[in-house]
Amino acid sequence: MKKSTQAVHAGTRREKNMGGLNTPLMSSSAIEYLDDSEVRYPRYFNTLNHDVVAEKMSTLECAEAGLVTSSGMAAISAILFGLLVNGDHVVLTEGLYGGTHALIVNELERFGISYSFAETSIESLAAVCTTNTRMIFVESPSNPLLTVVDLAAVAAFAKSRGMLTVIDNTFASPILQNPLVEGFDLVMHSGTKYLGGHSDLCCGTVNGSAVLIRKVRDHAVAYGGCLNAQDCYLLERSLKTLELRVRRQSENATIVAGRLDESEHINQVYYPGLKDHPGHEIAERQMRGFGGMLSFELANDIDPISYIRRLELVKCAISLGGVETTICQPVATSHQKMSEQERQRLGITAGLLRISVGIEDADDISNDLLQALG
Repeated sequence: MKKSTQAVHAGTRREKNMGGLNTPLMSSSAIEYLDDSEVRYPRYFNTLNHDVVAEKMSTLECAEAGLVTSSGMAAISAILFGLLVNGDHVVLTEGLYGGTHALIVNELERFGISYSFAETSIESLAAVCTTNTRMIFVESPSNPLLTVVDLAAVAAFAKSRGMLTVIDNTFASPILQNPLVEGFDLVMHSGTKYLGGHSDLCCGTVNGSAVLIRKVRDHAVAYGGCLNAQDCYLLERSLKTLELRVRRQSENATIVAGRLDESEHINQVYYPGLKDHPGHEIAERQMRGFGGMLSFELANDIDPISYIRRLELVKCAISLGGVETTICQPVATSHQKMSEQERQRLGITAGLLRISVGIEDADDISNDLLQALG
C-alpha cells in the first residue's frame, strides 16, 4: 500500500460489536490478564491504543516494531539509556535540536557515557570515533539550519564498525523519508510535531527491529514516559491525515523559500529544496519532498522581534508541524539552553528565524512574511 493508504488503515482495530470504524478508546488502567498473552498496563506501553499507534508507525517507517512515548525527549532518552552503558561512546552530528543537545551535555557523562560531536561527512565522523563508540545519532534535516545527512553513507560506515545508527526523523516525517530503508537501525520522532499535526499533542515514537525496541522499551518501562490512552487515540486519528498535511506543507514551503530567497532584506535562506543548499542533491536522492520547515537570516539592519510583531497571519509560537504557519527565534526557544558561544559557532544567531509552514495558501503565507520586512 502507498503511504496515504497506510496512514489511514495500518494498525486500526475495528470495534466489532457496534460496527465502529475507529479503534475504540480504552482508558482503563486496570486490565484483565488471565486470558491474554501478556500482562497489559499503560506504563508498559502495551495497551490497545499504544499498540495501534506503534503498528501504524511501524508500517509507515518500514519497521518491525515500535514504541509510542509521552514526548520526543522521552523517546530519545529511552534510546540512549536503553542501549548505551557505562564506558560506551556515542557520536552525534552537529546542529541537533537544543533539547537533545542539552540532554547530551548535561546527563550522559553522569552515567559514564562519553560523547563527541562531528560534522556530517564520513571523514568527520570517523575522526571522532573510538574503539568504544557504540552509536551514531543524527538529525536530518536538522533543527534549525536544515542540514542534510547522507543516510546511506552513514549507515554503511557504522555497520562496517559494528555501531548502531539512530536518527531523529521529525522534520521529514515518514511520508518524506524512511531512514530504515537507507540502513539505519532506529528512527524516532517528536510526535508533537508532524505526527500530531494540530498543535495539541505532546508525544514521541521509536521504530526499528523487535530486538532493539524491546531493549528501548525495557528502559522506558522502568523510567516511565508512557502516553495516556486519550492522546494515543488522538495521535492515531491525526496520523490518518499525515500524508495530506505533509505533502501540502512541503509544497508550500518550497514556494515560500523561493520567494524569501529573492528578497534583499534576507541574508540567507536555509531550505533543502533550494538548488544552492549544500544538501540539495542528497535530499533529492533520499527524500520524497523537501519538507515544511525552513529558516532564514534577516538582514543585519532588521530587528527580529520587531519583524515578528509585524506579522499578521504567521503566529509566533514554540514547537512546529501544525496546520498553521508559525515562526520562532531559535535563540529564545529551541536552542535557549545552548550556550551563546556554542550557538555562535553553529551559526544560530539572533537574526535567525525558523518557519514551520502550514497548510494555508502559499501566497498568503509568503505575502505576510515579505510585508513584515518593511
